[in-house]
Amino acid sequence: MKFQQFWLLVMVIVVVLTTKSAHSYERPPPRETLVVSLAEDADPKTPQQVHVSLVGEDRMRITWITDSYTPPTVYYGTSAGKYDHSANGSISSYEYVTYTSGEIHEVVIGPLNPSTVYYYCFTPGSTPAYSFKTPPSQFPIKFSVTGDLGQTGWTKTTLEHISQSDYDVLLLPGDLSYADLLQPLWDSFGRLVEPLASQRPWMVTQGNHEVEKIPVVHKTPFTAYNARWHMPYEESGSTSNLYYSFEVSGVHVIMLGSYTDCDSGSDQYRWLESDLKKVDRSKTPWLVVLIHAPWYNSNTAHQGEKESVDMMESMEGLLYKAHVDVVFAGHVHAYERFNRVYNEKADNCGPMHITIGDGGNREGLASKYQEPQPIISAFREASFGHGELEMVNATYAKWSWHRNDDDESVQSDSVWLRSLASDPTCNK
Repeated sequence: MKFQQFWLLVMVIVVVLTTKSAHSYERPPPRETLVVSLAEDADPKTPQQVHVSLVGEDRMRITWITDSYTPPTVYYGTSAGKYDHSANGSISSYEYVTYTSGEIHEVVIGPLNPSTVYYYCFTPGSTPAYSFKTPPSQFPIKFSVTGDLGQTGWTKTTLEHISQSDYDVLLLPGDLSYADLLQPLWDSFGRLVEPLASQRPWMVTQGNHEVEKIPVVHKTPFTAYNARWHMPYEESGSTSNLYYSFEVSGVHVIMLGSYTDCDSGSDQYRWLESDLKKVDRSKTPWLVVLIHAPWYNSNTAHQGEKESVDMMESMEGLLYKAHVDVVFAGHVHAYERFNRVYNEKADNCGPMHITIGDGGNREGLASKYQEPQPIISAFREASFGHGELEMVNATYAKWSWHRNDDDESVQSDSVWLRSLASDPTCNK
């Protein structure tokens, strides 16, 4: 072997040994739970846990908490420090065993212009002041997607990566704070996500960790979730904060409740059936659904659970008939993307199912998969991360998944989608 060939071979071997692949990737170890507390000398009237969410076509709900009474008023405008408008809202609180929440303020503001930065505060001249950007009124629009978020060191990394993605709306398919009955952890979670959730709308649905029901002691499920994360269910004709829909920039998004009744006689089923009939695909060519418990899953975790099986049996046909493009789920602490599928078989007119329960929760990763990998499963990996769904136009969208690789965001999976509304083979 010539000298040059020898060294070329050595270099190839070095590159192979030092390059990470999906198979050689070293799974990250657990990280500590973060508890974000207020300063001991903080003014009890200081706004905290600020987050915004979409309400209708051109309005935004601003939610925040104080430890003592302050007026439920928001001052806002398009110039920093200059607030030309104001709006009033409501205050509520809740009790959970021995815990009493702070004063939960909710104010809906608008009408607002698309693709515009608004500055807002709760007392003129006070600090801190906040700002958010409204989504565009037309394509392109980018969604950031992450589930089972929690509040660990890995959560912090995920949030940092999301903050760099220049997204318009965040979608979260359940399991937010992992408070699990410890209500002060809801406050900690609200403070942790505030830097992002106060700047872009966060649209969420509930997971099993939001149930928080204790037999005899506390019989009402979803108490903290419903009180703290009020979503626009009334505007979509729903009677429950656990399932609702909204439209933004040519996309109709449906949030379903995996842990509430879903059979054909249930309120949720009847609402879904009615909501799907209202969708005008000429105006909203993209149709996206979020659930918590996945219907398709080749991970060994959470196989055959009642919530998944029952909802799939009752609702999969409705989604298929409506030509839903994508179904996002959480629950399984890993990432998996399926090809378009219906009735457990590949189907070009079925939705693409994506499990993205990898936000950074304290329970760790679900690292064991069934073998062999099912044909309908296109990509799977047990890593923390987040996803980005960008609707480029009425016909095409790009999905990408970004792994938290040693605190760096690494795109590890991507695929282009065509809207089923624009596919003539699915609209005969």
